[in-house]
Amino acid sequence: MPNTIVFDYPFAFLLLLLYVVCKKFCKQRNEQLIFPNIKVFKQLSKRAVLFPLVLEFLTVLFLTIALASPYRQDDVIIEKDKGYEISMVLDASGSMREYNKFGIVKEIVREFVDMRKHDKLGLTIFADFSYVAIPLTYDKESIKRLLERIDVGIAGQRKTALYEALFMSSKLFKDSKAKEKVAILLTDGVNNVENIPLSVAINTAKKYGIKVYVIGVGQRGEYDASVLQKIATETEGKFFEANSIEKLKEIYTVINKLEKSEIKIDKYIKKSYFFQYPLALGLLLMLLYFLYRNRRQ
Repeated sequence: MPNTIVFDYPFAFLLLLLYVVCKKFCKQRNEQLIFPNIKVFKQLSKRAVLFPLVLEFLTVLFLTIALASPYRQDDVIIEKDKGYEISMVLDASGSMREYNKFGIVKEIVREFVDMRKHDKLGLTIFADFSYVAIPLTYDKESIKRLLERIDVGIAGQRKTALYEALFMSSKLFKDSKAKEKVAILLTDGVNNVENIPLSVAINTAKKYGIKVYVIGVGQRGEYDASVLQKIATETEGKFFEANSIEKLKEIYTVINKLEKSEIKIDKYIKKSYFFQYPLALGLLLMLLYFLYRNRRQ
């Protein structure tokens, strides 16, 4: 785990156990001299022997730790995004005010944005005219903040520039190098702005390799299903019809699953070794030990 110290050779600590056992059972036998005030000598001897014993133990301890090779392991994860580039195209004409359709769509789109963590997303709004509200970006928060601010009427209320919106959103991909390009076009009306022909809008999407998912909101007859189906078919996308909130949510969930980003993750293990610190401390203590033992020689 990150920030946890582990050891390359933990079995090296058996040497510490061996040292303790040897100190206990492998004592050197010395000739004994008997003195009348033996208790006083024992007390003095304990104080004299304790310091070098501590030095010796600490030396063995730190050298053993160094031999066990302590290190900190960090997992370095590199995500190679193979995400999509998705343009969301929303109808904000006057009819989208009915039954709070635009408010409902914004909430569902906001949830969809949260699902597309590794994708570049863009937003195009249309009504009397169309405009690119946000070009393709990884900044999901800016998209969600803008969704909170836009409302019906922001691009006019009386007309539906559907073909122009498809054309302009397709232009977002002009310099794109993404392998997967998707547009999600949502409308509840029929195109009645004739500045961009349908064929030009479709061919522009096809030119840039954009797969268009088209969603007709409301009841059949409120939108031109044949036109929406044509856009979807010719761009190798799909046409959906949503006459309820549940159906609309389901459609965005289906699109999310159909165009699921594949993220390749490379994982590397970074090891930071710290054996040099206990080694240096162990050698220093060893030097002190020898200096202390030979101070009178």
